[in-house]
Amino acid sequence: MTSHRSRAAVTALALTLLLATPATATAATTARSTATTAPASEPAPLAASLLELPRPTGPYATGRDTLHLTDTSRPDPWVPEAGARELMVSVTYPARPGTGGGPAPYMTTEEARLLLAANGLEDAVPAAAVATTRTYARTHAPAARGRFPLVVLSPGFSTPRTTLTGLAEELASRGYVVALVDHAYESSGSAFPGGRMLTCVACDRVSGTGREGMKLVSEGRARDLSFVIDRLTGRHPAWRGSGVIDHRRIGVAGHSIGGAAAVSTMATDPRVRAGINMDGTFADPVPSSGLGGRPFMMLGSTAGHSPGGDDSWDGGWPALDGWKRWLTVDGAGHFTFTDTPVIAQQLGIEDPATPISGDRSMTLTREYVTAFFDQHLRGIHRPLLDGPTPGNPDVRFVSP
Repeated sequence: MTSHRSRAAVTALALTLLLATPATATAATTARSTATTAPASEPAPLAASLLELPRPTGPYATGRDTLHLTDTSRPDPWVPEAGARELMVSVTYPARPGTGGGPAPYMTTEEARLLLAANGLEDAVPAAAVATTRTYARTHAPAARGRFPLVVLSPGFSTPRTTLTGLAEELASRGYVVALVDHAYESSGSAFPGGRMLTCVACDRVSGTGREGMKLVSEGRARDLSFVIDRLTGRHPAWRGSGVIDHRRIGVAGHSIGGAAAVSTMATDPRVRAGINMDGTFADPVPSSGLGGRPFMMLGSTAGHSPGGDDSWDGGWPALDGWKRWLTVDGAGHFTFTDTPVIAQQLGIEDPATPISGDRSMTLTREYVTAFFDQHLRGIHRPLLDGPTPGNPDVRFVSP
C-alpha cells in the first residue's frame, strides 16, 4: 500500500491525504466488552463560527451521542501495553424534532490543532475556527420513533472520524442510524476519556512497509467495525437508542482505508448487507470467491481510480459477484468524499489539481452514497445509480 500526501496552496498551504486500504478480519462477536458514554468536550467557542457544514436535506431532525467502546477480548495492535482495544464512536441518528441541546461539536480544539499540524496548516488556519465548525445534529436528543437501517462509517488513515460528519448527518436526516468510528492510534489526534489524546502511532509503525503494512491496518479495521456492530445490535447494547436499529439492514462505508475496509468487513461478517469504498486501495484484495452476491460500490476520483489507475480496483472488480458500480468523479481528489473540501472552500484554500468545488464534493457524495443505501438497505430503486445523468456530467460509470 502506498501512502499519498498531496498539498494544496492558499499561499503555500496544503491539504494532505494519506491514501489507505482495506481490512480483513474476523468479528469479535462473542467478545466481552465495556462501553461508556463519553460526550465530546466543547471547544472554546468563537464569537461566531465562520465555518459550517451544509445543512442536511432529509426530513428527519438529527441527534448525536458519543460512545467510548472497549473490546476486552484483544489488546490494541499498535500499543499493546495500553491494554484492550478502544474506539470512539459518534452515533448520529434520526431524532425527534425540537428536542435536544445545542449543535453537537465538530471536534475539540486540540484535535483540530493536531489535524492542521499534520497537514502543515497550523500557522495558517486557527484551530478554534475548525473546531467550532457548525454542525446540525443536536446533543441529547431522543431518537425518532421507528426502525432504521444502520450504516457504519470508517475514516481514512491518519484522519479523524469527524471528517465524515457531513455525510453522517445527511444519512441520519434520511432515516439511517450512523456509527462513525475513530480507531485508536490511527488518526492525527482523537480525544479519549480521561483527558487522553491518542495520536497516530500506527503511522510510524507502517511507514515504509508498503501494502503489507497497510494490510495490518485493514485487518484491524474489520475487527473494529464488526465489534461496533456487536455493541450496537447485541443483547446488551452500548447505545441508549439501539432499539430503533433494524438489525437486518446493516451497511458499511468509508473513505480511503476505511472504505477499503468495507469489503473486508463484508468478507468476514455476513450481517453486513452492502458496502461502499470511497477512493481506497484494496491492500487486502476482494476475495476471489466474491461477497456472496451482496452489493458493493466503488466511488473514486477519475484521475486516480479510472481503469489502470489502481490495480487493486482493476483486480477487485471482476471478483465482486453481486450488484456493483464503479463510479469516478471528474476533477475530484482523494479528500473529495469528506468534509475537507467544503471547509477548505470556506477558508479560501484551493487546489488546482482538484478543481471540483467543496459544495459540489459534498452534494455528490451525499447523493450517491444515500442512493446506494436506499436501494440496497431499504429496497427503494434509485435511478441515479442506473447510469449517467444530465445533472451529474462529472460522474462517470466505468464498465471495464
